[in-house]
Amino acid sequence: MQLLILAGALAMAMAAPQNYAAQPQYQTTPATILQQDTQVNPDGSYQYSFQTSNGIAAQESGFLKNAGNPEAEVQVAQGAYTYTGADGNPYSLQYTADEEGFKPSANYLPTPPPIPAEIVKALEFLASQPKIDYDDKGFPLGQRRF
Repeated sequence: MQLLILAGALAMAMAAPQNYAAQPQYQTTPATILQQDTQVNPDGSYQYSFQTSNGIAAQESGFLKNAGNPEAEVQVAQGAYTYTGADGNPYSLQYTADEEGFKPSANYLPTPPPIPAEIVKALEFLASQPKIDYDDKGFPLGQRRF
């Protein structure tokens, strides 16, 4: 009987309404497009730019590098965008993207600390060592196996 009363009390506690905090609602005026230009060419190159009434602006151009060579084709792009942050300051970022990845550049982006001298020395030492080729099973080539 005590178990039944305990189960009933537990069920009532679980069924009680939860007091969730209301999620903040943001209302903004929709931005209008002030300027927009897009150009796409048959060779894979393109260019676009736009500007909105709330201070956002962006532009990008790109092309297909090594076109016609399926093993080496790479889409290359460069561009920039600008927007006004919540603090009221304008933020701009320039970037390039190619076979080496996305490379942004802006004065507000964090920068990594310098590489410690010990690590630089170790990397230089490793680069100076002779290269060893390995077979598909992970054994060094040209060495005897027992």
